[in-house]
Amino acid sequence: MPYICHMAYGSISIGDALRDYINKSRMKPRLTEVRIQQNWEQLMGKTIARYTQQIQLIDGKLIITSNVAPLKQELNYSKDKIIQLVNEMLGEVAVYEVIIK
Repeated sequence: MPYICHMAYGSISIGDALRDYINKSRMKPRLTEVRIQQNWEQLMGKTIARYTQQIQLIDGKLIITSNVAPLKQELNYSKDKIIQLVNEMLGEVAVYEVIIK
């Protein structure tokens, strides 16, 4: 049974309180970036994940770095799909743009 905090306006679970705190904190963008990095292979497949050097999330821009020219071209053609997949995995709209480097 989850622990419930009693506040002036009702009850809230510890999980909900933590989620609310993280959503309002400066840590949220970094935690979102880590979730994307951890799920990248599942989202994009082993081959793309293997040749992706870096994934960053800065102000709603997902920056994907690769040294493989054909992969960069494929990722450029797939930007809308990448945005959709990542936002669906996160359960929120956190990525608005994809930049391939």
